[in-house]
Amino acid sequence: MTFTLKIKIQLLCGPEIAMGPGKADLLEAIGAHGSISAAGRAMGMSYRRAWLLVDVMNRCWREPLVETSAGSSQHGGGARLTPLGQTVLAHYRALQAGVAAAASGPDRAALVDLLLDEPKASQKD
Repeated sequence: MTFTLKIKIQLLCGPEIAMGPGKADLLEAIGAHGSISAAGRAMGMSYRRAWLLVDVMNRCWREPLVETSAGSSQHGGGARLTPLGQTVLAHYRALQAGVAAAASGPDRAALVDLLLDEPKASQKD
């Protein structure tokens, strides 16, 4: 039997998702690649999508998580995580690790024991 437990942690700021797994991955990619466009390419997303995600993050926290520098005709711009961006990312990853550890405990095992391999054809079966 395959038992899949999917837990996705999202931190909301009003109606916006201030942080979630995709945004955390984007922050890591920006840190690794030094630009929003390169991070987006590495993740298979458009620059516009990556920029919109960064914009939401930067508007939802007390200070921006990503700092950008303008490019010129000779040199492209760049982006880096701010100290707050590094802190938020570290706390989010720690929260994910804690939830994953809790989700692999005895309650998960008890649920696996009670779950069918496939749904019944009807409730009367």
